[in-house]
Amino acid sequence: MSENVFDAIADPTRRRLIRLLAEAEEVPLLELTAQFQMGRTAVSKHLTILKEAGLVLDRKVGRETRFRLNASPLREIQDWVAYYSKFWSANMLRLNQLLEEEVE
Repeated sequence: MSENVFDAIADPTRRRLIRLLAEAEEVPLLELTAQFQMGRTAVSKHLTILKEAGLVLDRKVGRETRFRLNASPLREIQDWVAYYSKFWSANMLRLNQLLEEEVE
């Protein structure tokens, strides 16, 4: 399991960037920066972390850099959460059974 992916999504700004990129095919840096109360350099740093985790791809179009989401690494997180989802489901079922026994 890659710690980079977990570290990358730990920050709310990066989660918001992921959401913005998920809603569009490709987004220029300037357009992404306009969505935040921070400068282009700060947004670029967040995008670099997402890129290092494999969550974001970029390409140059003239002088502009455009970004798009690569959601594949998010499967690691989905798989990790799914494991614990089974755990909670089983525990909730047991709790339900105990509560029903208490009522009887």
